[in-house]
Amino acid sequence: MAGWAPPRLEDFILTDKLGSGTYATVYKAYRKRNTREVVAIKCVSKKSLNKASVENLLTEIEILKTVHHPHILELKDFQWDRDNIFLITEYCAGGDLSRFIRSRRILPEKVVQAFLQQLASALKFLHEKNISHLDLKPQNILLSSVDRPHLKLADFGFAQHMICQDEPQSLRGSPLYMAPEMVCSKHYDARVDLWSVGVILYEALFGRAPFASRSFSELEEKIRSVQSIELPSRPRVSSECRDLLQRLLERDPDQRISFTDFFNHPFVDLEHMACAESLQKAASLVTEAVQKDGVGDHSTALSLYCKALEYFVPALHYETDVRRKEAIRSKVGQYVSRAEELKVIVSSSNKSLLLKGISSRELLKEMSQDKPRLFAALDVASAAVAKDEESMASDALDLYQQSLGELILMLSAEPAGRRRELLHGEVQTLMKRAEFLKEQLAYGVQLWVPRCRREMQHLETVEKTVI
Repeated sequence: MAGWAPPRLEDFILTDKLGSGTYATVYKAYRKRNTREVVAIKCVSKKSLNKASVENLLTEIEILKTVHHPHILELKDFQWDRDNIFLITEYCAGGDLSRFIRSRRILPEKVVQAFLQQLASALKFLHEKNISHLDLKPQNILLSSVDRPHLKLADFGFAQHMICQDEPQSLRGSPLYMAPEMVCSKHYDARVDLWSVGVILYEALFGRAPFASRSFSELEEKIRSVQSIELPSRPRVSSECRDLLQRLLERDPDQRISFTDFFNHPFVDLEHMACAESLQKAASLVTEAVQKDGVGDHSTALSLYCKALEYFVPALHYETDVRRKEAIRSKVGQYVSRAEELKVIVSSSNKSLLLKGISSRELLKEMSQDKPRLFAALDVASAAVAKDEESMASDALDLYQQSLGELILMLSAEPAGRRRELLHGEVQTLMKRAEFLKEQLAYGVQLWVPRCRREMQHLETVEKTVI
């Protein structure tokens, strides 16, 4: 518009308009004393402020001044003059998540998971401080850059320290992302943020919000409906992702996933989020793996390599230096290859252990005809071995533990002699095998090594998709 000019602020040069809302306009700006420092300045016209918007603005300033987190927009300063109040924040060159989704229509599950981890990390930080955002939506989630975006949770105008209230509460947020209890009963608590996360997750994966409507009346009807949210069959998403979506998009807040369960959910997997500590955790585990490998403890070494690889992949996601990234990638390739070798070695040695135990077990069964309880426990052990040979690890482990519970009791009561020696050897063999299977299941050894190979191959594709 001819004659248009941004407001003046003593220490800054305001340039492009980044966006505008009901009572504020956001500009890109440069600090005069350091033109390399780019910031965003939210200009709030004092004339447009009513009592509620003044309270919202004060809440936003109070919260942003006290919270400092890698995935929450940083408030650098705030100033004011006769006409405006200025919030000076870090500049996010990647725009907002809404635009990012629209430009790609839908996002791959791996990209969505990485973004969800960052959002969950910010929400966990806020939850520990008893702060609820109350206006979670893609437009309020900014991206730090275009090429390597990191989420920054912004716009805390509706945020508040949650307290128990018996009185009806005012509506906060955007209808498309608003939890049903906000609209239907006007009594709500922090769990409304979890519903909003579910809507954002749904939109990123399927390209539209679950309550997408042509009119407000149609939207309100969908919000007030008692029908459960149905997830599209395409594109296909993993069972863990589908489970989280269904539990987040539960209309009844008492049935909705809790914050604790959300932060601990396997799809969120905050423990393995790409962060500065990922490489340190991986290096510590792989050092221990190499030591165990060196002394011939192959089973323990295999488990440690697999645990280390679970941190190496996010470390690769996090690393920005190209040369360091390639060096890590090369090392990870070596560790994956060694883990594959160890898998063969350990499987082979355990196969031998199983075969070796068969003859002594059969002999022990012959010697236990007069003890039905011992004979039955040995039968269960044989069934465990059969399941083990069929690679049914979970079923085998249950049977191993069941038989060991009985056999250990009988061993303590068995008098000295040949049968006790055989029973002692049988218990040791079964315990070794049960411990090995427990580690396999705990760290996904059978699945993780090939999965890590796929993750490595998929990593570059994911990064290109994000860019």
